[in-house]
Amino acid sequence: GLGPLHTAFDNKGNAYTTLFLDSQIVKWNVDAAIRSFKGDKTAKPVVDRIDVQYQPGHGFTSMGETKNADGKFFLSDNKFSKDRFLPVGPLHPETAQLIDISGDKMKLVADHSVYSEPHDSIIIPRELIRTRQVYDINEFPNAVKDAKECRVERKGKKVTIYLTSQAPTFGLREWTVKKGDEVTIILTNLDKVEDLTHGFAIPHYNINFIVNPQETKSVTFKADKPGVYWCYCTNFCHALHIEM
Repeated sequence: GLGPLHTAFDNKGNAYTTLFLDSQIVKWNVDAAIRSFKGDKTAKPVVDRIDVQYQPGHGFTSMGETKNADGKFFLSDNKFSKDRFLPVGPLHPETAQLIDISGDKMKLVADHSVYSEPHDSIIIPRELIRTRQVYDINEFPNAVKDAKECRVERKGKKVTIYLTSQAPTFGLREWTVKKGDEVTIILTNLDKVEDLTHGFAIPHYNINFIVNPQETKSVTFKADKPGVYWCYCTNFCHALHIEM
């Protein structure tokens, strides 16, 4: 095929190569390819081909980057979508396509748009993913473990604000610093409910970050703009979210 770029492997001795110019994935047998290279005219390395849309670059088999490749799926990360999606600006979305490789013939089972120039993917069984839903507050040395611990500390021109968030309020409603101060805000989310994430933003200082349940994060900036500035939660967290 024309334009071979990347190759991935299954657990049955087969390889899957993206053909950029042909807009195809080719399935070929490694042992047969070796025999053909050595001059065996009866060897037929190519097992199957399937069209993809369009110009595939990177490709990955399920668990293919481990010794436990399972030969179930191949993901084709394609470089161009052409007319498959509505244009949303100068940079068009691309497409990734999931292919069932468990049988003799490859079958396209799903595709979806992806951000331009998809470069890396991994396919693993769901049971291997053990996500953390709520952090352990004790993992953060600077954690503010109670709203009563919220305070403002000054050491010369450096100001540290210890702050908590617990829906629907922050531990401090307001604070005052001086022009030229280096300000560090340490924010701990005291909520223990899964998915109850808070945001924290001071738009005039280009600050906007999230802090997950029982997590602590911080931000440092120089207070060089005199005035009164709003800070508020940017992640919907409560029926009274607007109060934050």
